[in-house]
Amino acid sequence: RHPRLSIMAADGEAVRRVCETDSCEKEARLQCPTCIKLGIQGSFFCSQECFKGSWSTHKLLHKKAKNEKAKEECSKSEKGEINTDPWPGYRYTGKLRPHYPLTSMRPVPSYIQWPDYAHHPLGVSESEQSLKGTSQIKMLPPEDIEAMRVVCRLAREVLDVASMMVRSGVTTEEIDHAVHLACLARNCYPSPLNYYNFPKSCCTSVNEVICHGIPDARPLQDGDIVNVDITVYRNGFHGDLNETFFVGEIEEGSKKLVQTTYECLMHAIDSVKPGVRYRELGNIIQKHAHASGFSVVRSYCGHGIHRLFHTAPNVPHYAKNKAVGVMKPGHVFTIEPMICEGAWHDETWPDSWTAVTKDGKRSAQFEHTLLVTETGCDILTRRLEDNGRPYFASQL
Repeated sequence: RHPRLSIMAADGEAVRRVCETDSCEKEARLQCPTCIKLGIQGSFFCSQECFKGSWSTHKLLHKKAKNEKAKEECSKSEKGEINTDPWPGYRYTGKLRPHYPLTSMRPVPSYIQWPDYAHHPLGVSESEQSLKGTSQIKMLPPEDIEAMRVVCRLAREVLDVASMMVRSGVTTEEIDHAVHLACLARNCYPSPLNYYNFPKSCCTSVNEVICHGIPDARPLQDGDIVNVDITVYRNGFHGDLNETFFVGEIEEGSKKLVQTTYECLMHAIDSVKPGVRYRELGNIIQKHAHASGFSVVRSYCGHGIHRLFHTAPNVPHYAKNKAVGVMKPGHVFTIEPMICEGAWHDETWPDSWTAVTKDGKRSAQFEHTLLVTETGCDILTRRLEDNGRPYFASQL
């Protein structure tokens, strides 16, 4: 949609500007606000109606300006002008630093179905907002369950592509690029892209990052652990999963953390069946994490997922939580425990997304999307190779 025109500021001397709409010779006193932000000269119109009529061609100026800016940033990046301190005065909790500038949002072709938030200037999902606060859990009919099986299988394929990128020297931005292309190749929209203005197509969370790490120009280093979180959208449904990967040789403490985190997920999955309360999952996860000397993040939870990216039920991973609801056949939701070496407390970087441990110690995560069946559950995002084992298991 086209924006509303801004009233032109007084110039100090009278300058007559003519409307830029073809065949209109009227005086123009209104200016395109997007052009003002992008530094594009001119762009004056006589009325909102003329502006609207010219929008299909005028908006191409915006695209051109944005592309030129992105090229300029990429050029700086190629020259080694990486900014690892974009927020002067911020005290980082650990050793990890952002590597700016970020590349611009990658385009998604119009022939691929977009979720409602993809077009929203703030990335707001109106469909999610309309159900905010409700605890009613949707029981999916057979045709929706089949759609979820398909989209979750495709999400797994995209994570499998990402797994091949994880090695020392590869940037998380390069992983994101591969993920984006893998989504498009499967006629899927990468669900994180523009979700509440998230700028990338997946989340990459390194070392002390708990979740929602933004892919950037930092190369992975030998000894890192990195979680890659994938969600894809196709035919009106989302599929969501993640894994934590080893980069090169890993010290034993990190191996234990990652192994325990995966075990926490699988122990919780083993308990999923009709009649179980969602609040029980946190008891199972925390018991296993604490037995190994680790803590459980409390700020981020699993969630219902289907036509909405995030919806009821809310699935906390810590013990004695107040989650509402009982599992029933046809429920689809994620379990995605985040387990920490040290304390569970978190804080968020000034980018408003990257959640890190407050003590700077490492955190790991695994996630599956699950369907409750009559007798238990199906892991819709299960790996098809290696008997379903996660990738890190082959490096132990």
